[in-house]
Amino acid sequence: MRRRTIALLSILLALGASACFDDTDESTVTETLDRETVAENRTADSAAGTTQDTADAAAGGAFIRRSRRSEAIPMGDKDTWTIFVYLCGADLESENAMGSIDIEEMIDSSANDNVRFVVQTGGASEWYLDIDPDSCERLLICSGEAVIVDSCEDMSMGKGSTLRNFLEWGVSEYPAEKMGLVLWDHGSGSINGVCFDERHDNESLLLGDIDAALYSVRDKMTDDFEFIGFDACLMATAEAAGILASHARYMVASQESEPGYGWDYTAIGNYLSEEPSADGAELGRVICDSFYSSCEEEGCENSVTLSVVDLGKIDAFLEEFDRYSKELYELTDRSHDFASFARSVSNADNFGGNSRLSGFTNMVDAGGIMDAGASCASAPGARKALESAVIYRKNGSDHRDACGLSMYYPLCVSGSRELSIYKDIALSPYYLGLVDKIAYGTAGGTDISGYDNSSLLDIFFNDWSGSSYEYDEDGSYYYEYENEDVWGYADDIEMGSMEIGYETEPGFDENGSYYFIPDENSLNIIDYVEAAVYLADYESMGMLELGFTGEVYMDPESGAFFDAFDGYWFSLPDDQLIAAYLYEPCDGYDIYISPIKLNGESTYLRFVYDYENTTVEMIDTWDGVSENGAVGRTGTQLKDGDVIVPVYTAYDLESDDTADIDGDEYVYSGDPELCFSFLPDSDYMYSFCINDIYGNYCMTDPVTFTVEGDRIYFEQF
Repeated sequence: MRRRTIALLSILLALGASACFDDTDESTVTETLDRETVAENRTADSAAGTTQDTADAAAGGAFIRRSRRSEAIPMGDKDTWTIFVYLCGADLESENAMGSIDIEEMIDSSANDNVRFVVQTGGASEWYLDIDPDSCERLLICSGEAVIVDSCEDMSMGKGSTLRNFLEWGVSEYPAEKMGLVLWDHGSGSINGVCFDERHDNESLLLGDIDAALYSVRDKMTDDFEFIGFDACLMATAEAAGILASHARYMVASQESEPGYGWDYTAIGNYLSEEPSADGAELGRVICDSFYSSCEEEGCENSVTLSVVDLGKIDAFLEEFDRYSKELYELTDRSHDFASFARSVSNADNFGGNSRLSGFTNMVDAGGIMDAGASCASAPGARKALESAVIYRKNGSDHRDACGLSMYYPLCVSGSRELSIYKDIALSPYYLGLVDKIAYGTAGGTDISGYDNSSLLDIFFNDWSGSSYEYDEDGSYYYEYENEDVWGYADDIEMGSMEIGYETEPGFDENGSYYFIPDENSLNIIDYVEAAVYLADYESMGMLELGFTGEVYMDPESGAFFDAFDGYWFSLPDDQLIAAYLYEPCDGYDIYISPIKLNGESTYLRFVYDYENTTVEMIDTWDGVSENGAVGRTGTQLKDGDVIVPVYTAYDLESDDTADIDGDEYVYSGDPELCFSFLPDSDYMYSFCINDIYGNYCMTDPVTFTVEGDRIYFEQF
């Protein structure tokens, strides 16, 4: 197998997360305003001058309504810091003690009476430090000590009301001149949020939960947070920045999966004790640099992303993005132009895996989305505003060009819940309309130009003033929205199978090459074509999937797609073939994942294929995207004596049933090298996998090929 390349329409492109509790304490938010009422009061200083509109819709800019303080008054003495850490331990703690390790880092730092960490624990079935898992305990950490200063009954760390209660207590008990907030745990990007509580059905904080909790504490503060950070995967998103801009000056977060140990809290505490007058931007640089350095020490710096965002510049970006989104929305009326845009987005850097094997987060580099629409007149302005907002970033080689902020894009819509969540956090009515049109395509439309969802533009507006949030009886927030019938496909969207038409059906040409030619309509919506390779077992009428190869060639003149498979595949050192699926294409190398059992537990083996030097090495193991959307942290290293069992998907050719089949045990001995060689003599099967721009796909009927020595013989099955 050479480097995985993906055949596109005209060129070959690389395919590219209580006792202290009072449920009756409702947040202080204003009543929901409809678009017309808000527009009429656009210049009014609601709530004693705290709500302002940062753009004039009548002048053609984006309409943005956001709460602002008329005056910022520090809540503590000069050069004092409090960093609140909302530490939802989950399996990161109960299985690997990662939360306890970070608490020990805080204790080991030079944090003193003027620089303190205030931590709330919860969400883990077990703690390695002397922390009660049946309670939400609150720790004051400074001067080399951690003292439990409060304890609440066990509550879900995935509820906004739990975060609200912690912050109300914290800013009252431990105010400071500058205050930061860190949300710690698994993250999953803009849709499923952060802090997955393993004690409470893996419930998580959505961005709306966080927004509502921060608004509830706003009236108890005289200043905004200096920074809000996510020590979690995939939370450096434009949607998160759009919400947090009402509550903090800076945001620090990662676009990609973080290594399990996360931030270096010793470095953070030491820096602030030496430079207590530092602002959030300066501290953010230290967080990024120390995080990268700690990853270098562990040998996993290649996958790092961490960025600092100036939230004061987000509204300028939102204005430019709204103009850009309007052009993208109009682009959907020109099917060829939209298809070209969608293919470019598919090829942009994305985060969290995004494959049918590991699951989808649908988080795509925001700069990549701007670049994909480079033909739009407003694209350069949106790109420039984005770059201005991201004031510092630290990227490893896997994501060298990542811009620092991701954005939701429906690479593959996973269901109605995803779209229902997104409608509450969309950055622009036009972009929301674009997403709904793509959902229409996912539901089976091959041409979305005739679908009209313009009514969405009339009822959604950029309101970050907090007026739309309320709490229900169990402490969760809900978004008041009375026009559910307008949302076109949120109720019944399902990922569909692509229906493709052929000018020439899959078969063999006069040279014996396996190929097909799609008809014009199908050609326009094809995103890329790859091929599945299977090990055949004729006795049981079955086949084992070995994975997918991008070795498919497209003839740009005829539109024909040809097999270009060279017969090479990956295997363990004991010669067991492994199932291989592309995880991340990089410059000079690709990262793959392979389903395995590690010491009896299901996970993925990540390995790197350096196609320039033809070497393959294991990197680490990764748990993928869970059913609830939590993205596993990377960086779990293999140890001598670990038992690896490759796992394959088996297909019954008569019944179409599937099952997971285990291979033989392989004991890791410390050598990370894998084999990359010609397939062993046997019968195999090969099938084109055709993917469209809406995330749907179809598989062609398999054909058989036989390997003998160093030659491949194809025949129809």
